[in-house]
Amino acid sequence: MLKYHWARFADLNTPYLCKVSRLTLRIVIALAAISIGGIATTQIYWVRKAFDLKENQFNDDVNRALENVASQIFEINKMAVPANGLVKQESSNYFTVLVNGPIDSNLLGFFLKNEFDKQNITADYEYGVYDCSDQCMMGGNYISPTKNKIPVSWGELPALKMDGYYFGVRFPKIEANLISQMGIWGFSSIVLVVVIFFFAYTLFVILKQRRLSEVQKDFINNMTHEFKTPLSTIAISTRVLKDPSITQHPERLLNYATIIENESNRLKQQVERVLQMARLEKNDAGLKKETLDLHTLIQEAVKNISMLLNSKQGNIKLNLQAENSFAAVDKLHFTNVIYNLLDNAIKYTQGFPVISITTHNQNGNLSIAIKDNGIGIGVENQRKIFHRFYRVPTGNLHDVKGFGLGLNYVKLIVEAHKGKISVDSTLGNGSTFTIVLPKA
Repeated sequence: MLKYHWARFADLNTPYLCKVSRLTLRIVIALAAISIGGIATTQIYWVRKAFDLKENQFNDDVNRALENVASQIFEINKMAVPANGLVKQESSNYFTVLVNGPIDSNLLGFFLKNEFDKQNITADYEYGVYDCSDQCMMGGNYISPTKNKIPVSWGELPALKMDGYYFGVRFPKIEANLISQMGIWGFSSIVLVVVIFFFAYTLFVILKQRRLSEVQKDFINNMTHEFKTPLSTIAISTRVLKDPSITQHPERLLNYATIIENESNRLKQQVERVLQMARLEKNDAGLKKETLDLHTLIQEAVKNISMLLNSKQGNIKLNLQAENSFAAVDKLHFTNVIYNLLDNAIKYTQGFPVISITTHNQNGNLSIAIKDNGIGIGVENQRKIFHRFYRVPTGNLHDVKGFGLGLNYVKLIVEAHKGKISVDSTLGNGSTFTIVLPKA
């Protein structure tokens, strides 16, 4: 008795435990995301700070080097060095120096190289000399310290509002050069990106495993409902057959034996369907293709399902218009495909089923469309209905039996025949499943 009550208590608390588990998972994911976000923000902040520090240090080194070059030029020209600043930074990568005297561009290049070497400046640069009086270029060059000289024309230097001469130095690839010097910061950023990637991948795997766990739980619940009825029927029939007096009623004996046989076949079919899906998952469909008339296969499937259709007072309209209806298919499997689609069309129709099957040739292929007047499928579920074990949520209602394997089986068989299947459906307005197969 205690065990019974404990089992009931555990069953009643299962939803609560599921909610707790989901809440815990969400909290863990949220905290992990916040932590990763915080680390990424901190990394970006410090990388930016390190870059700014490198940039300031580079600007100071360039200013110092250019001041030394200017002093040497003033000394050669035997002119006094002005008290005010000689070097002006026009932009992040462009510097100008006023020298108030003629400058030989080759000599300027020599001075620049020496001073930049002293300051350990390894970035590519280009320089040019400008005569403000005549407003013309007096020479220039492009220097790559790590490569050979590449004589490149600067173009036109801007005419600054000053007299005499000035030279300009520009570093066209300074940002790339500074980034390459950041060393550990670049490495740590790469490591962080890898960590974020693996975090996202781990999160994806966790959510996928959780979804698979829920799907597995739904499958077990559906399987329980599918097996429960035939097992109960077999158990009842077996108890009746154990009654010695049953031998005096041969018609009852035959009736119950037939019930047991039918229910056993039903269970066998369910088990075989699960095993068949396992084979298809391993790409071992074992198809025996032969060129057949699909119109004939469709008519056979309609004949096989006629009893179920008549029980619901439904009808099927055949509109077989394809001029070339032959295709290379496995007769058994493809007949099952048509049968499964018709079975779903009947099961998911609340009133009298009205089904139409249309075939036609399209772009050298054979198209089969099965349309019904059923309850339809919502847009949010249309991508999922071909997934294994997936069934459109109906709460705790189990009025439509199944494992959620039918449409997955249909999709796998159609694709094994190099074909495609699609669905067009609206809630309350029925569904249309279209199969496109290559012609024989």
